[in-house]
Amino acid sequence: MMNKTPLTIEGSEKLRAELRHLKSVERPKIIAAIAEARSHGDLSENAEYDAAKERQAFIEGRIKEVELKLANAQIIDPKQLDADGRCVFGATVDLEDQDSGDAVSYQIVGEDEADIKAGKISVNSPIARALIGKCAGDVAQVQAPGGLREYEVLDVRYE
Repeated sequence: MMNKTPLTIEGSEKLRAELRHLKSVERPKIIAAIAEARSHGDLSENAEYDAAKERQAFIEGRIKEVELKLANAQIIDPKQLDADGRCVFGATVDLEDQDSGDAVSYQIVGEDEADIKAGKISVNSPIARALIGKCAGDVAQVQAPGGLREYEVLDVRYE
């Protein structure tokens, strides 16, 4: 049995939307492209047909991958968390970089949802691993590429 992979509600909705798009738009489009390429005759030297078949294999593989991710997802609603102010999966954490004084906010999310520009960091990232279990007032030490960084946890929100 596979371990369940944590996923936020937002992350699961994005995967479901991608799955719907792949099945209702991409799959029919590629089936039509294959039929069109087939109609051009000799398949042995038909680059269009080969490309369409390759694209079909990619789409079917992605459909299976997304279905598996959703089947193995443990969907977590950050609003339902009761973690007594601790950093946990799904929490949004306000931090202050102890060196620069810069304030940043990150939500701890699943591997597939991570998007640093959107303030979403993977639960498997060094910073998230350093934050898990910390509360407001705690300092997390993170081994960053440029050396050890320290962040003070200002607030932990479940939103």
